[in-house]
Amino acid sequence: MVDITAEIILFDGFDELDAIGPYEVLENGAQAGASIDTNLVTLEETDLVTASHDLRVEPDGTLGNPDLLLVPGGGWTTSTGGVRLVVDEGELPAAVDECYTNGATVASVCTGAMILAEAGLLEGRPATTHPAAVDDLEETAANVVDERVVDDGDVLTAGGVTSGIDLGLWLLEREFDESIADEVAAEMIHDRRGEIFG
Repeated sequence: MVDITAEIILFDGFDELDAIGPYEVLENGAQAGASIDTNLVTLEETDLVTASHDLRVEPDGTLGNPDLLLVPGGGWTTSTGGVRLVVDEGELPAAVDECYTNGATVASVCTGAMILAEAGLLEGRPATTHPAAVDDLEETAANVVDERVVDDGDVLTAGGVTSGIDLGLWLLEREFDESIADEVAAEMIHDRRGEIFG
């Protein structure tokens, strides 16, 4: 039995690296000894999800009751698709809020923070997002900080795109052991950037 179940929620228009970067980090963490099981999921059953750069991904299943829910960004600055669309539709923010209410730690990468804000999870909390969405995030109840990764306990946010790798490594360090995170960073030839805010 694993200690932590992690799910990364996919939707049409998500940014590939926002989701796949942390996925690879967490999967490598499991191979390095972290007791974590990571799956790519969607809200509704579907065969394929098309990401923002047209990568097509086959999800593992639908959203369950994870210990950790990671929300990627993508598409906030465009008028159609991606984060902008799922925020307007409202179903994904509601599902994120439900997971949080049920006890999940929730993390976002890039403009995924706008989904967390819509879900009401960033009210009065320090948070970060992609520079292109900072002004929009400042219009919410979040306390926007200029940091790569922000850890506010049960809600974490990471800035743009590659910061999701740093988020994944921090989660491995926080939940398991710094040596596991260091091993994964070395394997991925990734120099961890920035201090963790929080």
